[in-house]
Amino acid sequence: MDNRIERVYVPMTETGFYILYCLQTPQHGYGIARQVEWMTNGELAIGAGTMYGTLSKMEKDGLIVFDHEEEKRRLYRITELGEEVLDREIRRIERLYLNSRGEKYDG
Repeated sequence: MDNRIERVYVPMTETGFYILYCLQTPQHGYGIARQVEWMTNGELAIGAGTMYGTLSKMEKDGLIVFDHEEEKRRLYRITELGEEVLDREIRRIERLYLNSRGEKYDG
């Protein structure tokens, strides 16, 4: 992972994390928004502007790619670089969680 990607995406915003997490399976923006609302019991709602701005930036940066179109909706999926960024963020969150419980992270 190059330094620019690391500076921009680590640590990730909550919105960025959920978008990338959801794209482990090809998905379109509306589907991601619905899945995130379900996963967070409605505590996080991603608006259209944020969703499509983030998808566009992640695609430009190589974290996701266009997969296919379905009923006039563009479906995206995570790339190898995106998986690397997501994995790094998950490990960071696990460390924070364990440390908050007084436990040492062995990563």
